[in-house]
Amino acid sequence: MKVAFIGLGNMGGGMAANLVKAGHAVHAFDLNEEALARAAENGCATYTSVREAVSGADAVVSMLPNGAIVQDVFAADVVGHAPQSALLLDCSTIDVDTARSVESTARSAGYEMVDAPVSGGIAAANGGTLTFMVGGSDAAFAKAEPILSTMGKAVIHAGGSGAGQAAKICNNMILGATMIATCEAFAMAEKLGLDLQTFYDISSKASGQSWSMTSYCPVPGVGPQSPADNGYQGGFAAALMLKDLKLAMEAAQSVGAKVPMGARAEELYQAFCAADHGGTDFSGIINTL
Repeated sequence: MKVAFIGLGNMGGGMAANLVKAGHAVHAFDLNEEALARAAENGCATYTSVREAVSGADAVVSMLPNGAIVQDVFAADVVGHAPQSALLLDCSTIDVDTARSVESTARSAGYEMVDAPVSGGIAAANGGTLTFMVGGSDAAFAKAEPILSTMGKAVIHAGGSGAGQAAKICNNMILGATMIATCEAFAMAEKLGLDLQTFYDISSKASGQSWSMTSYCPVPGVGPQSPADNGYQGGFAAALMLKDLKLAMEAAQSVGAKVPMGARAEELYQAFCAADHGGTDFSGIINTL
């Protein structure tokens, strides 16, 4: 299958490489020349414009920074330039309304499209173990699933257009809040004189267990390997967590949902990023506690 891949950053680069490994002919585009060079090393054919990359494609996958860019790229360079038979898959994390608007525009032009944001971070993107939360029609999902499965360990149909984005922002609101609670607990345990490995051994097998503790422990040398063991570098940048929390707050406001814990997490990550820690892994917020 000929797959155009638009956006080859920390996540997209690994995803495109896994499509190549699965035997697809990947036509890649990014504004960054270094990203294009890495894609070429990974077996992608590279192009200098979106329109060139999507020409003749069977599917178009995008992984872009925000909703405004997604809307512009699809409206200006994908819809009407990719074959009408091409399946469109946007894996960016954007707001629900924009996802639905882009899908509506594509559908009006005769395309099938899904929103398919991911969970798992850079390591999972490189390793092909992402989780995809997919919004779109049953027919579009059936076509998207085999493509997404080459890049992930789980592909779940969340519902109609925009449902993938809704699932992603709700999931990451949980993640942001539980990471802060996990960091607070370790900081307090240390001040109370507990050995942190002992506390981990207890809480990871008790009711305080969470993904933030057992899969992504924010304490160096405790639990499985995580960014904490690498000076809080790599993984999932705090700026991206803040972006997702802001999307969650916007979504909550739009439907009148009460999210006090999510709102407080957004405030704390806003302060963390404002203190020049936006490029630090989001678990590094433990250092402020």
